[in-house]
Amino acid sequence: MTHPAKPTASHFINGAYVEDTSGTPIPVIYAATGEEITKVYAATPAIVEQALASAKAAQSAWAKMTGTERGRILRRAADIMRERNHDLSVLETYDTGKPLQETLVADATSGADALEYFGGLAGSLTGEHIPLGEDWVYTVREALGVCVGIGAWNYPTQIACWKGAPALACGNSMVFKPSETTPLCALKVAEILHEAGLPAGVFNVVQGMGEVGGALVTDPRVDKVSLTGSVPTGKKVYAAAAEGMKHVTMELGGKSPMIVFDDADIDNAVGGAINGNFYSSGQVCSNGTRVFVQKGIKEKFLARLAERVGNAVMGDPMDEATSFGPMVTKNQMNIVLGYIEKGKAEGARLICGGNRADQSGWFIEPTVFADVTDDMTIAREEIFGPVMSVLDFDTEEEVVARANDTEFGLSAGVFTKDFTRAHRVIGNLEAGSCFINSYNDAPVEAPFGGVKASGVGRENSKEAIKNFSQVKSVYVRMGDVEAAF
Repeated sequence: MTHPAKPTASHFINGAYVEDTSGTPIPVIYAATGEEITKVYAATPAIVEQALASAKAAQSAWAKMTGTERGRILRRAADIMRERNHDLSVLETYDTGKPLQETLVADATSGADALEYFGGLAGSLTGEHIPLGEDWVYTVREALGVCVGIGAWNYPTQIACWKGAPALACGNSMVFKPSETTPLCALKVAEILHEAGLPAGVFNVVQGMGEVGGALVTDPRVDKVSLTGSVPTGKKVYAAAAEGMKHVTMELGGKSPMIVFDDADIDNAVGGAINGNFYSSGQVCSNGTRVFVQKGIKEKFLARLAERVGNAVMGDPMDEATSFGPMVTKNQMNIVLGYIEKGKAEGARLICGGNRADQSGWFIEPTVFADVTDDMTIAREEIFGPVMSVLDFDTEEEVVARANDTEFGLSAGVFTKDFTRAHRVIGNLEAGSCFINSYNDAPVEAPFGGVKASGVGRENSKEAIKNFSQVKSVYVRMGDVEAAF
């Protein structure tokens, strides 16, 4: 792969690219063709040590800079990212297989938004003054120290920035481990931050599988772990972090409900269902994969949905006309095909799709099942692929109970023209990131995260600042100290 944005080595540590070919080779496979385009090497214990030592050494000087100075660097990095959006989008497409039509508007751009937003907030991070008669207390918002970020493979550029930007704004340093499936993009984020003036060692990237993640999460120098991943991985990482009493943010999976009432605008509801199931070929944790449609409009909804899904353009992700890309790996494709077979076997009605596409790469047709019941596997388990389950319902009370009957609680959406009902239903749904007459919007200004098994803590917005800092309180006595003796 010859590309202007291709990283020049496997790791970025202490302000420079670092290579150590004695680590396990990790092939980078282009999902659209199945070809190996490059390889990186997993971090050896020496590389992990180098990254953590650099992050620890750089952190206190970074925290001592003013928030405004830190913010200026993050904002400069945002500008560089936007200038290079095309090259970074091509790299994202190589890394993930997502169509360029999508990566040009959703990936480096949202990473830049995070750097800009938290860069702007950095100078405003203050404590408070609490008067107590003549005495008083003041609070200071302090950095946690060294943070570890562990990324997922669906949004490699965005996740590096969603975790890095608030961590850095608060004065922390970070060691970021991307998914071994998509190792390239985070390296460019590190390179751009360094170019923007970030001191060496403040943001480092190391490659590797679970073993490298485990070494980072359990190191005593690490104060905070932020993971984006599946619920089983989250449980393991949360437990390992708890051993060392570390702060955590866990942004995990979901099986989110999208509820369409019979007064909804059908085209908007279909558009929301397409965004919540087929964007990124369904590889989005917040997807609304259980689409509950009120019986009165069910067949009309399904007919319009099938018609619009037929407009998906599957093909070369580098062609901007392509609107639907492959699964990220062959393994993920096979997992999703297995779920489709279970849907057929358990009696769901296949409306469209249902097969591997007849072309090179790991493509699956956008697939819709109707007449899905709550107990079917495809309605219970997170599939992480382009498979939509459409379920029927009669009443509001019934659909709220069924929507909440899941271990997950990441997102939820409601489509209706009755705004009183919209707010009432969202108020009763057990989910962290919700939508009314929309689905899957994730602006950096809004908190993102789940309840129940879908995670703890929040990414983005001012909430992320709370998750990457801690408060020190100082009691100031102005008079004499009284004591019993």
